[in-house]
Amino acid sequence: MSKEWKGNKKSVSTMLGMSTIWHPEQRAAGDYYTTDPTAVEQFVKHLQKSGLITGNVIWEPACGCGNISTVLESLEYDVISTDLYDRGYGKSGIDFLQTKKVPNWCDVIITNPPYNIADDFVKHAMDILPIGGRYFALMNLSYLAGQKRFKEIYNKGYLHAIHVYPHRINCYKNNEDQGHSSPVNYAWFEYRKTRHIIADRFPPKIYWIEK
Repeated sequence: MSKEWKGNKKSVSTMLGMSTIWHPEQRAAGDYYTTDPTAVEQFVKHLQKSGLITGNVIWEPACGCGNISTVLESLEYDVISTDLYDRGYGKSGIDFLQTKKVPNWCDVIITNPPYNIADDFVKHAMDILPIGGRYFALMNLSYLAGQKRFKEIYNKGYLHAIHVYPHRINCYKNNEDQGHSSPVNYAWFEYRKTRHIIADRFPPKIYWIEK
């Protein structure tokens, strides 16, 4: 499950080199899901403890109401928060898939992407990130499966690691706590951009995120 990304809200913006052309395939049906801030804090502290995150500027391109961004900011990261829709946080009207570059000094993207265009998010992130840049996406563990995804993403060496929650976490429908734990198993998929993708292909590592 992931955050909703549907409809069109045109905006003219040059901050990220964004084109104003809208493509229908970027529309996604489904409800609006947000990320449990406690789970985000567990993940970021896991990265810090493992020495897996460097740099201080992070882009959250599907920031929604800011659940990921606010945790990152509380841990003293400089966060650039954007979203296609105005959900009361960050800069709205920014279509990630139409951006031409990452913000200045940024080589890390962390987000809970719209599920049905998650593949497009990965490929676009690999296009615009600098060499060595990393893209972290919160996904259902079942996202590992898929022949087309294997051919277009995994077989090209983009996937560097999977950071798995061994315990249950929640994504909130319409940002409302439903009062029960989710049956979904979640993990952060880490993709890295390398200079020679095929030559650098190795099996992805698996990490466990502790409470």
